[in-house]
Amino acid sequence: MKSQQLAKMGSGAIVTLGVVALTGLLSNSPRTRAQDHRDEDEASLVRIGFEIAPVPLNLEGKDGRLVGLGSYVVNAVADCNGCHSAGPATEYSPGGNPYLLSPAFSGKQMVNPATYLAGGQDFGPFPGPPFPSIPHLYSRNLTPDKTGLPEGGHTFEQFRQIMRQGTDFDHVHPNCTAGPGTPPNCLEPPFNGDHLQVMPWPSFQNMSEHDLRAIYEYLKAVPCNSGPAIDGAPYLQNVCD
Repeated sequence: MKSQQLAKMGSGAIVTLGVVALTGLLSNSPRTRAQDHRDEDEASLVRIGFEIAPVPLNLEGKDGRLVGLGSYVVNAVADCNGCHSAGPATEYSPGGNPYLLSPAFSGKQMVNPATYLAGGQDFGPFPGPPFPSIPHLYSRNLTPDKTGLPEGGHTFEQFRQIMRQGTDFDHVHPNCTAGPGTPPNCLEPPFNGDHLQVMPWPSFQNMSEHDLRAIYEYLKAVPCNSGPAIDGAPYLQNVCD
């Protein structure tokens, strides 16, 4: 009886040691180490993202890790505000424009929160000679509206379609048609009026789904901005409350 108990105890110890050994092998496998490395890398990007966010962020009900990563992509990689602000003259706060000499530049970069991601930069006349041009082509307001959804209320599915296919859900510059009723801001072929022009979506379409989710989550977290009041461009305006 005693020998049987010792045999069972020995078998249990062997099994336990086997499990420990297997766990160690798995934790030290190339795949596990690579995953740990990716997690560590992303954690550092998330930390940087929160450090460089130029506006207060609303994290309520949001994935903080995605928000931080999204901030890193938006602010450190893609420079979204470079196009989606009102332009170079107001992109930075007074004293915070790094393109200026001192003492006009204080030595500390400061993005202007009043214009941050609110759109309104004019890329017109577009496309320019030798093509017939529209007088104005404004970058869009990316901040959330009162629904809490970015870009004035776009869902993630719409955001994905914008980033993957360049779809203009506002239909601001449709293709010109012959005869009466042609809008004055229409685009002549060969330009496709269903697509956003100037925006580099042909590059952004190659981003991973994870990064697109992160950008969208970050844009949900930035403050709503009512946007610039520009004649003929009501699509820039957000209802914040």
